[in-house]
Amino acid sequence: MTYKEARVYLDEMSKYGSVLGLDTIRGLLRELGNPQDDLKFIHIAGTNGKGSVLAYTSTILSKAGYKTGRYVSPTVISYLEKIQVDGEWISETEFADITEQVKEAIDRLKSKEQPVPTVFETETAMAFLYFKKKNCDLVVLETGLGGETDATNIVKNTVCAAFATISVDHLGMIGDSLEEIAQTKSGIIKPGCKVVSARQKESISKILQEKAGSLGCVYVEAEPELMEIEADDYKGITFSYKEYLHMQSQIAGECQRENLAAALEVINSLKDLGYEITEEAVRDGIRETRWAGRFTCLSEEPVVIVDGAHNEDAAKKLRTSLERYFKEKEIKEKFQSSRQITIGSLRLDLSDGHAYLNNADTGLTRTEFALLRLLAENQEKIFSAKELYEAVWGSCAGTDTSTVRRHIFNLRVKIGAEDTDEYDIVSVYGKGYLFTCR
Repeated sequence: MTYKEARVYLDEMSKYGSVLGLDTIRGLLRELGNPQDDLKFIHIAGTNGKGSVLAYTSTILSKAGYKTGRYVSPTVISYLEKIQVDGEWISETEFADITEQVKEAIDRLKSKEQPVPTVFETETAMAFLYFKKKNCDLVVLETGLGGETDATNIVKNTVCAAFATISVDHLGMIGDSLEEIAQTKSGIIKPGCKVVSARQKESISKILQEKAGSLGCVYVEAEPELMEIEADDYKGITFSYKEYLHMQSQIAGECQRENLAAALEVINSLKDLGYEITEEAVRDGIRETRWAGRFTCLSEEPVVIVDGAHNEDAAKKLRTSLERYFKEKEIKEKFQSSRQITIGSLRLDLSDGHAYLNNADTGLTRTEFALLRLLAENQEKIFSAKELYEAVWGSCAGTDTSTVRRHIFNLRVKIGAEDTDEYDIVSVYGKGYLFTCR
């Protein structure tokens, strides 16, 4: 079988559509000798960011000296990038050979009048065969759709179950609510494995924690609020997170704070299990990670950015990134009708992200400006600390509101709230904060 013939064969299988459940792939893998049982997995589910978490994690592991398989979907550049080892795509020849091997197994199933696998189930089986052939130490595995009944969840040897941000997607297919979706995705957790999650909404965290606890698993949630951003533009970011200081990533975008924090917590969980991963491997892995279609710059003159944001949450983060990195008039005017907010002697310039008091720059940080803007655009509306954190920092605050309280204090000082009769940011006991004009 040639590569072209393999592609034609798989394209023909697409007519079977997508079917959730494990019975069919279980039968197929049995015919192939269950190659997945000889592999160890880091299994990643989520709605937004699981590809980036996979890319960071797998690149770091490769730099640490572990032969690391990647299984991703969908692809962006080539069909061959679905299956990779240490960042190298499977070759056309190897792809064709493995397709033929799996086709023979499917033909045996047909002769026994057993169900025919879907194309995703077939590709998943091909990936397991390839990773076993290459003697991979670890496989970083991305779910296709959902979790519990996703074909990838046939694996048993899950070292770490990881979750990117979970939001609303595929309603009616894997759940009718955010909580039902989270419950389905939690199905990748296996007894005794490490469980790592990006910062989630409180209801989602509870579901993941309860599932982890019921299976005797240690649950860790990333803390993106502890990440210090030292440099940030559309070409990448420099940051520090806990013990990882002055790290550089060439992937930009609002969501990378959460993705990086989650990936580093996965790495720490693996280190707890005895995997040797040096700081140098982490540093090199993050710096060398590439992930096409995730706020990717294609051109600088003019600047062309591509991003695969495909749901509400991802689109909001994309908008935030564009507004942060590009302040040109033609971009800003697409998102907002007014370019400044004036309240007495206080003026917020939405074009340059600065606030001016009596025409003097107040020196607000980017986060402080975002906080002030939100409050000023919603005067007399009370925001809880959790609501402010989720809106400004882009993740769930959990139970710790000290970060918001500290920023409110600094903000009031810088805008001279205590020295003017024109406006104030008021703390409403038991409820939150509001911006009021006097």
